Amino acid sequence: MPTRRHLAALPLLAAPGLARAQAWPARPVTVIVPWAAGGGADTVTRIFVQGLERELNQPVNVVNRTGGNGVTGHAAIANAAPDGYTVGTGTSEFANFRALGLAEFGPENLDLLSRLATIPAGVTVRTEAPWHDFKTFAAALKDGRKGSITGSGVGAGGSWHLAAAGMARKLGLEADRIRWIPSTGGAPALQDLVAGGIGVFTGSPVEAQSLASAGRVRILAVMGEQRMTILPDVPTLKESGLDWAYANWFALVAPRGIPAPVRTALLAAAERAHARPEVREMMQGRGIVPVWDGPEAFTRFAVQFAETSGVLLRELGLARAS
Repeated sequence: MPTRRHLAALPLLAAPGLARAQAWPARPVTVIVPWAAGGGADTVTRIFVQGLERELNQPVNVVNRTGGNGVTGHAAIANAAPDGYTVGTGTSEFANFRALGLAEFGPENLDLLSRLATIPAGVTVRTEAPWHDFKTFAAALKDGRKGSITGSGVGAGGSWHLAAAGMARKLGLEADRIRWIPSTGGAPALQDLVAGGIGVFTGSPVEAQSLASAGRVRILAVMGEQRMTILPDVPTLKESGLDWAYANWFALVAPRGIPAPVRTALLAAAERAHARPEVREMMQGRGIVPVWDGPEAFTRFAVQFAETSGVLLRELGLARAS
């Protein structure tokens, strides 16, 4: 049975952890983004950071660590000191590194704190194309020979490639029914679309919006769970009769092993920052869907996402041999 002296010592045992939480953050925090400035991950991060700085009362510095199809930046987050002063923006690609043979890296290598936002894929064609809605496009995809319709938006095996593959599978077709033309990003892929070099762009409708407004492309559908606030007249695939949704996602992640009191304080500040009206309004105004699901739900989601992506990558012939 503990004596009074033992009981009295308990607060002292807890004091170091409590002191760490109260002291954090005593200096600026760094957020590593594994992709270049100006892209989706960078945009989501910089909006979120505006709220996080207000909650922490400390500067929050965004550092872009590019290279290796996202491996370099994600590895930098995982290998950072687990003290709460370096966190990062994880993107859907890290769930596929192992399947693609890029790195022995997966959801278990990071502390998964919460998703921050999603950007749905879409189905965009050039204005001169004969398809005026998704149903006519889907019929052409089914009736034509495999590979007769080409698509692009990202490199082989990237998020928008998986969006196209999953859509084809839900239509009862091969995952590679759309012949994929690798691209370095949405902008060059859209230029190829306008020029007639590809048949469909399955990247973000946000990137296609200006061309759609100029009458150069037609957005047939979005792959989100609901219509986008910036494109209220564009239906979802589910509204068009196909039960398929796909979105690229962006998350707050950290190196594993952050002391529990600091991690708790970090999570609380991040959740408050994400809930700030100005943060959510800036995201929504750009067609970005704010999401906060927390560590447990995000971990379940990431594991399931990796499994689904792995199946599609194998069907596309892009997964490494196990």
